[in-house]
Amino acid sequence: MSDQVIAEAKQKMENAVKYLHEEYGKLHTGRASAALVEGLEVEVFGSVMPLKGLASISIPESNQIAIQPWNRDHLPNIEKAILEAKLGLNPSNNGQVIRLIIPPLTEDRRRDLVKLVHKYAEDARVSIRNSRHDALKKYESMEKGKEISEDELVGKEKSLQKEVEDFNARVEADAKQKEKDIMTV
Repeated sequence: MSDQVIAEAKQKMENAVKYLHEEYGKLHTGRASAALVEGLEVEVFGSVMPLKGLASISIPESNQIAIQPWNRDHLPNIEKAILEAKLGLNPSNNGQVIRLIIPPLTEDRRRDLVKLVHKYAEDARVSIRNSRHDALKKYESMEKGKEISEDELVGKEKSLQKEVEDFNARVEADAKQKEKDIMTV
């Protein structure tokens, strides 16, 4: 049971890091990335679907995203979804493919993106701390219920703290790498 608590906490921490990577992928860094648009919600046939389920998304050039829907009737809906997402990108529709040209970033925009990177990293660290807090509460409850001894509680707290430190180190390394990517012209 007590090993399951750490496993659950680790899974929550892993999810926090995974979510962080998803958020980083959505950041417009001056280079084209399918992650910028693949999750956009597009209304078709009276329901909402993610763009990646309606079209093939490719990167023909480092500053361009090409979106080719499997059904050309969806082109106006996809174009509308891109405009409503306020990505700061203007879709160019030639009747078969929508092209998005990624403009180069200004120095001010780069600084704003770095602030956003650090905000996302802090959100991930908060989520990791919350996972640790939840696990510690479970361990304390187990100790009160005489399921584990006080010595085991101390050992579990130490191993949990080691996991938290490892995940925080990953978050920090990812944030530094993303900042470097953004600030590289």
